[in-house]
Amino acid sequence: MAVRIGYASGVYDLFHIGHLNLLRHARTRCDYLIAGVASPEMSERLKGTTPVVPLAERLEIVRSIRYVDDVVVDEHVNKADTWAEVGFNVFFKGDDWRGTEKGKRLERDMARINVEVVYLPYTATTSSTMLRRALTALEGRRAGNAVLNA
Repeated sequence: MAVRIGYASGVYDLFHIGHLNLLRHARTRCDYLIAGVASPEMSERLKGTTPVVPLAERLEIVRSIRYVDDVVVDEHVNKADTWAEVGFNVFFKGDDWRGTEKGKRLERDMARINVEVVYLPYTATTSSTMLRRALTALEGRRAGNAVLNA
């Protein structure tokens, strides 16, 4: 049986339980797991946001997760380009991508290079977007309180 080398890409900003769940589930479905941490430029291109946590810190956090065997900076929107640099035969993504245009494109691109796409359960209760909104709201409250207390 061939060694299953998995790849799980993400921004991994404001690391939370959804990120941990993705990496944990991915590791149970491969022999070796590589996590691709999106560069700030790629995050901006894909999501329109710059990560709160600097790249070096996100790399260190993800590298420290016991389910992860290797970490790379992910700089490619087209994951076939990432595959050419990194080499993997299983690509993991949250099941919120299943059936979407992005997911269908990913499946087509990976099929061309014989990489299996495996969708893992998306943790809907927590996301970096939710955390970012909560931080922004807290910041706004603090700013408002500072004005009132001045």
